[in-house]
Amino acid sequence: MTSTTEQFADVSATTLLRFATAGSVDDGKSTLVGRLLHDSKSVLTDQLEAVEAASRSRGQEAPDLALLTDGLRAEREQGITIDVAYRYFATPRRRFILADTPGHVQYTRNMVTGASTAELAVVLVDARNGVVEQTRRHAAVAALLRVPHVVLAVNKMDLVDYQESVFAAIAEEFTTYASELGVPEITAIPISALAGDNVVEPSANMDWYGGPTVLEHLETVPVSHDLTACHARFPVQYVIRPQTAEHPDYRGYAGQIAAGAFRVGEQITVLPSGKTSTITAIDALGESVDIAWAPQSVTIRLADDIDISRGDLLAPAGDAPATSQDVLATVCHVADQPLTVGQRVLLKHTTRTVKAIVKEIPSRLTLDDLSQHPNPGQLVANDIGQVTVRTAEPLALDAYADSRRTGSFLLIDPADGTTLAAGMAGESFASAKAVAVVDDEEGWDF
Repeated sequence: MTSTTEQFADVSATTLLRFATAGSVDDGKSTLVGRLLHDSKSVLTDQLEAVEAASRSRGQEAPDLALLTDGLRAEREQGITIDVAYRYFATPRRRFILADTPGHVQYTRNMVTGASTAELAVVLVDARNGVVEQTRRHAAVAALLRVPHVVLAVNKMDLVDYQESVFAAIAEEFTTYASELGVPEITAIPISALAGDNVVEPSANMDWYGGPTVLEHLETVPVSHDLTACHARFPVQYVIRPQTAEHPDYRGYAGQIAAGAFRVGEQITVLPSGKTSTITAIDALGESVDIAWAPQSVTIRLADDIDISRGDLLAPAGDAPATSQDVLATVCHVADQPLTVGQRVLLKHTTRTVKAIVKEIPSRLTLDDLSQHPNPGQLVANDIGQVTVRTAEPLALDAYADSRRTGSFLLIDPADGTTLAAGMAGESFASAKAVAVVDDEEGWDF
């Protein structure tokens, strides 16, 4: 069997696709991933032997391919996916980073993690059950996270006698729903992950389907993650001042370019202070370069000695984002404790963390009909809703629709560091509403 290392050796110049799987419990996500890895010959011999041995110990005659991704003991015992399992594999046409995310409602937060950097999401549906609430929740998360491509994999077609009418009804319902959410591209594929139908090889049982297999679609879907075309942004992570005899006056600002490109001689603005300067040098991997682009990690040196520290943002002088202390965003609430109006939180944006207060929760999304439930007062685990947050210091956020990197943030519990919510700045699929001011009586009035 071909090793993963051997496959990667021949595809160093091919494109990379990051994708995530999602779906309800027992829809067959892990089995699909296992089938994808097995049939594309991306499984090492010892891995397959371990899966076969584990399957025999559980009384199964055929190898349970889901065990290729369900690595935690609790996952194997319960037969469900709990944590996000990342897998790396390649074909002669493309390299892949796959995030197998949980289907249980309790672990929706993990789906947010897995899909946050994905260019494509595979949403599985059990052909016997059709579109259920968790399917709609995953479609909403994919839309909020601006995942550009969504694949609807209608699984277990073998259990409905490969009927075209069953597939067509599910595909129409999901496509209508996802389109209303603003998902730009939806591809529906009928499959049987257990039998291998339309996963890697075309199915002989569904001659009425003329579209691509799952792997064929993954190999050919257009991938556009050119961060250099985005607004240039450089969050400062660390200030370098060696103050040695060799470098007595060296002052550099180190970090990873979040988007766009920076050039020597370019005028930049430092946010939130608004001060300007000119780039005099860019150091990358110990050498000076004239230009650097995302996602390179570099050190930028400026012509002027400006008070710059971790959390500041460098941007081109003519293309700097506006700063504000009022953040309107859509959030996916991921903590067990609710998020309430008036609650004190920490807001982490790139390398900057500031105190904040939840001033208002204008609405919560109702997944059944995509209506907005006004003024719910709080968001509980797995809720999706709009919030208005007032920060103690100005932040330079882009709209998430313009930049997934600099338009996203986390809300954190200041008491124990628990992540409360993942936020996307700006409007999503909700219309703008007037924001009421909430008086703060706890001393955190910004």
